[in-house]
Amino acid sequence: MKTSLDIGSLHLKNRVLVASGTFGYGTEAAAFTDVSGLGGIVTKSVSLEPRAGNPPGRIAETASGMLNSIGLANVGVEVFLREKMPPLRGLDTAIVANIAASSVDEYVEVMKRMEDEPGIDAYEINVSCPNVKEGGLQFGTSCPATAEVVRTLRPHTRRPLIIKLTPNVTRISEFARVCQEEGADAVSIINTLVGMAINIYTRKPKLSTVTGGLSGPAVKPVALAKVFEAARAVSIPVIGIGGIASWEDAIEFLLAGASAVQVGTMNFIDPDAGVKIARGMEEYAKKAGLESLDELVGAVVLPEGASAPGIVQSSSKGHE
Repeated sequence: MKTSLDIGSLHLKNRVLVASGTFGYGTEAAAFTDVSGLGGIVTKSVSLEPRAGNPPGRIAETASGMLNSIGLANVGVEVFLREKMPPLRGLDTAIVANIAASSVDEYVEVMKRMEDEPGIDAYEINVSCPNVKEGGLQFGTSCPATAEVVRTLRPHTRRPLIIKLTPNVTRISEFARVCQEEGADAVSIINTLVGMAINIYTRKPKLSTVTGGLSGPAVKPVALAKVFEAARAVSIPVIGIGGIASWEDAIEFLLAGASAVQVGTMNFIDPDAGVKIARGMEEYAKKAGLESLDELVGAVVLPEGASAPGIVQSSSKGHE
């Protein structure tokens, strides 16, 4: 039974990756799980220069989820390549480097420095970053800005290019479509929702930045709807993210149109969650008599006459 998935030159042995920011740089959880049981690891976001991130508080638990405002704290690309990549090359799973930046030029510079580094199988581009040249507007909330990022990065690499999209837009399908048109190989959906929590005794926000990113099971219905919408708009693979805590959740995402999934917040509860989910998906597919997990992708059965997002299927292809 085929569990693998190829996105360009990126080979995933199964359909489960661990999401950026929830698994360290990739080696930290090796004492708690067998990472060879994962399809891939998406590294913590890497920026051009080291970032200290936001001041505490940076994390707050919520009903069925969590808020975070880490602020993309990371060691910077030079330390990442020198200290983090060597042990990652020894892992028996795909490595996807997540890149964050505050300008298009910075995205390009980080990618250029990574290009000659062996062991990186693909890039995931975090466009939920403040564009300093546009007064702090996120790249991912502007279709033209998202298109510019993809269009500019595409000529600089032959590695697969995955664009991680924010749900904090009206029509995520429009963003997925421009990513495909500009040469992205896949999109990952969704990044966190905007959320807030208040301490009723101090009357202060629980996060130092007031609002932050909501993740965990609370966002799963939103994520499913966004994946469903985007998958009907593009022909490149959609990687589903958002509230996946079990193999049943992962199967739902495939039925909605995702070709693969990323497990995020659940890693904080159980670092072995991704491996367990991959195993459960395979067992489910075998019991269903499937020859490949591809048979589940987009196989949701809609009620007769039901209206779905009014998306026109794009005919343009991703980068090959």
